[in-house]
Amino acid sequence: MDNKRRIRLTADTAKDFVRAASKCEFDIDVFYNRVIIDAKSILGVLSLDLNRELTVCYNGEDPHFESVLAKYSVA
Repeated sequence: MDNKRRIRLTADTAKDFVRAASKCEFDIDVFYNRVIIDAKSILGVLSLDLNRELTVCYNGEDPHFESVLAKYSVA
């Protein structure tokens, strides 16, 4: 995967994130420690520890998805 971003989500913002990821044609993974989840799975994303920073890895480009990532990005 080419691109990596660090994000922080809540249960409410996870819905927006998964909705944006689901519209992308490329694979997107979210991981924390050794757990890797498909970003297009709402149950998978909600199963992660949302109190921690998560890493998103993806290998494509989509302007809408990039704007959603920017909203939840951690410096």
